[in-house]
Amino acid sequence: MAKTTNKQAIRAFVERWKSAECNEDREARSFLIEFLSDVLGIENPTRIIDFERRVKGRKIDAFYEDMGILIEAKSRKPGILDEQRNNGKYGFETPYQQAKWYANELPNSITPRWIIVTSFDEFRIHDLELEYPERDYVSVKLEDLPDQAYLFDFFFDKSQSRLVKEKKLSVEAGEIVGKLYDAFAKQYKNLDESAEEQRSLNVLIVRLVFLLYAEDAGLFDGHQAFFKYMKAFNAEQSRVALLDLFKVLDTPEERRDPYASEKLLEFPYVNGSLFADETIIVPQFTEDLRVELLLNASCGFNWKDISPTIFGAVFESTLNPETRRAGGMHYTSIENIHKVIDPLFLDDLKTELAEIEGEKVERKRMFALRAFQNKLASLNIVDPACGSGNFLTESYIQLRRLENRVLENIQGEGQASLGFDGDADPVKVSIRQFYGIEINDFAVSVAKTALWIAESQMLTETQDIVSRYIDYFPLTTNAHIVEGNALRMDWNDVLPAEKCSYIEGNPPFYGARLQSKQQKEDIKEVFQNSKNCSNLDYVAGWYMKAAEYMMDYPIKCAFVSTNSISQGDQVEILWSQIFALGFHIDFAYDTFRWKSEANDQAHVYVVIIGFSKQSKAKVLFHYKTPDSVADVTYPSNINAYLKNAPDVFIRNRPKPICKVAEISFGNMPNDGGNLLLKDEEAKELIHKDLRCQQFIRQFMGAQEFLNNKNRWCIWLKDVPSKEYTGISPIEERIIRVKEFRSSSSREATKKLAVTPQLFGEIRPVFRI
Repeated sequence: MAKTTNKQAIRAFVERWKSAECNEDREARSFLIEFLSDVLGIENPTRIIDFERRVKGRKIDAFYEDMGILIEAKSRKPGILDEQRNNGKYGFETPYQQAKWYANELPNSITPRWIIVTSFDEFRIHDLELEYPERDYVSVKLEDLPDQAYLFDFFFDKSQSRLVKEKKLSVEAGEIVGKLYDAFAKQYKNLDESAEEQRSLNVLIVRLVFLLYAEDAGLFDGHQAFFKYMKAFNAEQSRVALLDLFKVLDTPEERRDPYASEKLLEFPYVNGSLFADETIIVPQFTEDLRVELLLNASCGFNWKDISPTIFGAVFESTLNPETRRAGGMHYTSIENIHKVIDPLFLDDLKTELAEIEGEKVERKRMFALRAFQNKLASLNIVDPACGSGNFLTESYIQLRRLENRVLENIQGEGQASLGFDGDADPVKVSIRQFYGIEINDFAVSVAKTALWIAESQMLTETQDIVSRYIDYFPLTTNAHIVEGNALRMDWNDVLPAEKCSYIEGNPPFYGARLQSKQQKEDIKEVFQNSKNCSNLDYVAGWYMKAAEYMMDYPIKCAFVSTNSISQGDQVEILWSQIFALGFHIDFAYDTFRWKSEANDQAHVYVVIIGFSKQSKAKVLFHYKTPDSVADVTYPSNINAYLKNAPDVFIRNRPKPICKVAEISFGNMPNDGGNLLLKDEEAKELIHKDLRCQQFIRQFMGAQEFLNNKNRWCIWLKDVPSKEYTGISPIEERIIRVKEFRSSSSREATKKLAVTPQLFGEIRPVFRI
């Protein structure tokens, strides 16, 4: 979120509120929304900031969780910000003390840094990192806002953002895991050829990262920690010591060898099949490898606060680029995940909870809160292309945070209201509600482990709320992540459709011309060899499978997709079939640039499309440019081209409808970019040698035609070689074309190296 300042808007805000009636119960919400939008320039503040969030029976006026900012508003009255008001059982409090109570009662993971109290006429900014925050505050008068709005710049300090911190931590942890992966890879004897060794290395890395996290998160509390255990062994002994540890972690206490080392017996039983496979190959340690594991990965980094989506970065960092490309997987940022899950289900759930929290009658509110918690526990979510589990993990975290808010509210009414006895588990939302299909076995293991880490972190937040310890080990829950080809499977075998609530995900990015033979066959299988299905992107298979799966049930679905499925001839091929089944588009993000936190970022242009059979208000997020902030509109209909227009399809026609020249496939250079020229390149060639001018022609493709741009090419068809021999700028480019074609893995391209001066495919060109 970027900071924007509009002094005219700020002055209008001041003028509007300086003489208005300002009662905290009636006007506080409107005042704060206008302050955030008109003064600070925050777009759609209600989407990122909680208003009237309940904490143990009391309400925070505004809470910006990501940036750690809590706002408390009081009525316009002289001296009210210093006045101690009797708040019943909470005693006498100043507005700051009331806000500080809220901050103290929030879970530790989201404790705010900043408290703002306002009386409409004055804002007081308290920084809780100061020694005396109650006394050493910054005061801003309403009339001074036009010149002092900069004092609120901390709203835009990315270094304080929880999400930004999680990203930074994820990148650092990914780098550590990459080094650990490389260090172990060197010790395997036949890693390049042996699938067994490759699988063993992947499983080993996942296990070690889980142990590093468990150690720092205190899950081995009261037991011998991983570092202390491994530290006792030298390099030669470390391999056997690690294998012994794996076996103990997978063995219940009552079945363990009573004569085993006391250090081993102190570790808890983990369960969950994470350490069950005894066939994995663990290589011999070296001193360098031991140092990498114990000093750098263990002592040198604190894994406690990693975001579980770290496993997406781990997955990207540990697989080589060729393998990553073959799997079509891209690490997804949390912001982009929320572009899918917020309009799919999270926005509605947050709105529902806010309405429940606003219920004035305590008995009705308690009943509704328990019903809402049961509703959260009844939702089942499937990602049929789950990769390393980022979408499922973030969805689980968000449902658990909503559940924790329910527990905060119930706890605020007194422990007796919680509705469970001392031995009952207050947590009802489980990772067993999350299902995934993934073709890569390593990713399956990563996704399961990421969900276990998320479960651990959310239990810690719950413990802060209910003030009691909840056992984590042994792992008794397990996400239903299965290995397989989602386009060849019956999704009902993973989760029966009648039990499914939502489908989400980011299926592989493969265009029609980039698919392998197997992927082409997958698409044909899904579309039953329907006409022109070979022209569809690979992701289209997931849309069709989802529609068939959802057919008789009120399920909602949203996928990230390459934007070509809402352009050109693919629209009619895919969407005419889906619409014919009774589905419609509920929400969509039109084309934007897909960015990730992976080292090897996938820069592609994508859309997000949510669809179902249910009646729902439409939401369209439109980008003026692929990197701009989205405008939100609420159209009456969203068609398959992602426009506010009727459901019409433009079909592919082999012949024009009037007397005009036919459009053909055109000339394909297949040149590695050496026969095509931008304006500057064409001028540079002519500047180097004026004789080049006679061989330069205008080149027009789709981009040039649609965007009125110039491009040029070197055109040597029917030109005797003697005419361009000795013209070095031309000859240099011809040599590079030959090198490019000769090095191609495609036989047809290699053959073209014989005529490097010509385009790969030639059709008529007209000189201008």
